[in-house]
Formats: sequence, structure tokens, C-alpha cells
Amino acid sequence: MKAEAFAPAKINLTLHVTGRRADGYHLLDSLVVFADVGDRLQFTPGNDLSIAVTGEHADGVPTDNRNLAWKAAQAAGWTGHIDLNKVLPHGGGIGGGSSDAAATLRMAAKQGRTVSPDVALSLGADIPVCVAAQAMRMRGIGDDLTPASMPSLPALLVNPCVEVPTGRVFAALESRDNLPMPAEIPEFETVEPCADWLRNQRNDLEPPTTGLAPEVARVLDELDGTKAALMARMSGSGSTCFALYPTMKDAHFAAYEIGAAHPNWWCRATQLN
Repeated sequence: MKAEAFAPAKINLTLHVTGRRADGYHLLDSLVVFADVGDRLQFTPGNDLSIAVTGEHADGVPTDNRNLAWKAAQAAGWTGHIDLNKVLPHGGGIGGGSSDAAATLRMAAKQGRTVSPDVALSLGADIPVCVAAQAMRMRGIGDDLTPASMPSLPALLVNPCVEVPTGRVFAALESRDNLPMPAEIPEFETVEPCADWLRNQRNDLEPPTTGLAPEVARVLDELDGTKAALMARMSGSGSTCFALYPTMKDAHFAAYEIGAAHPNWWCRATQLN
């Protein structure tokens, strides 16, 4: 029987790099939410594993065992054909491939296959939080997850269609031992106090990324300049950035404004939860 799954964009509202283990893995403290925009997958059981990729960002996405959805299916012992409609820009800091893999693991679990958390982590640091697909505080190497209570956050996602390799970003990071977020994350009733609190937090990967890709700095400037923007920040290691707004109407207006000025950029007004 065919199955369908949604793989939402993962947004790092904060990303504090708090240390580095002896094995080279970086320690993080990140507040993660998910968008209502994402990739879509369809699974058709069969004897062999295969994948086809379509959609606006299909170019460059592997259709063999390099694909994270393929790796996830293989790890879960599922075989068949995967149709992946690629809506999210890959290499954009919003967990496109990780969310695809997580959606595959959720599908396999629903079909009765045992998928341990260790399997998800072995595939990538972002995959456990993407399996949860809900607001989380993510610490350690992505293995320490605590649910977070968040209001709906009207937002605009913008990607200048520039890929920044994560390895280069971490290599350019000046400090790997930075302060974490406060011990307790407040419970916010609306977007405005949430944005106020977020302004005092960080994405420690933003400075090295904007140094490597000035286009990302330009996106942040454009988002900051939109009417009613409450705050703007980069997600993950880039190159996607986001801004928060009081209402979805404000987010859609900003999407129109930036989209008209930069038709080659990827812009999506969305609700983050």
C-alpha cells in the first residue's frame, strides 16, 4: 500500500555553538521549530529500493544511495520506490535532506518497523529533531531533545540560492566555546515577546557564513528592512534566513516586496510551530 509523508522545513531560531568533543563533533544549544512548507514524499512498496526526484529544487539531488531518504529507508529495512517532490532548497540550512530522511523513518515506523533513535542520529545530527517534527530545544550533538512550548510564528523564509558548505562554515568559526541559551526558555503567548527574547540569542554560525557568502548578509539586511519585521536571523549554517512578523498578512506582504525586488531568490511566507 502506498504511503505519503510531509517533510517540513526545520528552522533554527537560535543556534549556540557551546563546545567541541574530542571526536570533532560540535556541541550545540538550539531552539528548533518547523514550517508549514516542505518536501512531499510518496512511498510504493517493492522488492528493490529506488528514488525519483521532481520539483523546483530537484537539480543536484542524488537519486541513489547518497540520498538521505534512501539511506533512511535502507536503515529501516524498507524497500520500494520513493517519489520525492523537492520544494526546499538543498544545502539551505533548513534540514531539507534531514527532514526527508526523518519522514522516511516515520513512515517505516508507522508500518511496524522498529527504528531506534540511534539509527536517526547515525544518519545525521538534525535527523532526530526532524523525526520529532515539533518545537524542540536541541542540545549536545543533536541527541538531547526537550519539547518547547511555542506560539505560532508568522515568518518569511528567504534563500538567495547560494550554497555554503557546512564544513567551511564550521572551519571559519572563531570560537567553539560559547554561552548556551538560558537554562529556562520562557513560555510565549504571542510572537512579539518571543521575537523580543530571540533578539538576545544568537546563531553563532551567522558571522562565518556571511563572511563566506555576502549574499546571506544581503538577505538579512533586506529582511530587516521589510515593514513590520520583528527580527531576522539565519537558520542553521545557511543560506536560508528568516524574519518574524506580527501577522501572516505582514509576512505575505514582505514576501511580495522581496520577491518583486529579487525574483531569483526563494521566498516563502510560512507559519512556524
